[in-house]
Amino acid sequence: MIAVGDTLPELPLAQLSGGDMSSVEADYFAGRSVLLFAVPGAFTPTCSEAHLPGYIAQADKLKAAGIDAIACVAVNDAFVMKAWGESQSAGCIDMLADGDGAFHQAMGLTMDTGGFGGVRAQRYAMLVKDGKVALLQVEAPGEFAVSSAEAMLTALST
Repeated sequence: MIAVGDTLPELPLAQLSGGDMSSVEADYFAGRSVLLFAVPGAFTPTCSEAHLPGYIAQADKLKAAGIDAIACVAVNDAFVMKAWGESQSAGCIDMLADGDGAFHQAMGLTMDTGGFGGVRAQRYAMLVKDGKVALLQVEAPGEFAVSSAEAMLTALST
């Protein structure tokens, strides 16, 4: 599994902005502090009722704590991530797609949900500084605590 001090894999993510698909590469993380959090799936209960809304609510505090960008990623396609972001009024969050799960597989942060949804990202949050992992909080299966916006705010202040 990826660890603090490791460089993120150089595998592209996708983002749909307006009607344009763009590839999110290593330069997205270069020279800045990005809070990247992953959810098992867009539109799923915990993700839609707590995880993403928490980051939307705490975005200003996170940015005041030195975060340059907040990004949510899931093993979904960019169209789903865009629609989910719009349904949650998540304009302050970059909604990224790991369509085939390769980014998360390279980091060792996948889980197999079987018939529910196949291989998905584990739930986690990480602080990425200039492309390197500075803080990583990975949830145990079925849990939601250490990757919340509130937990990350606390971790950033210590």
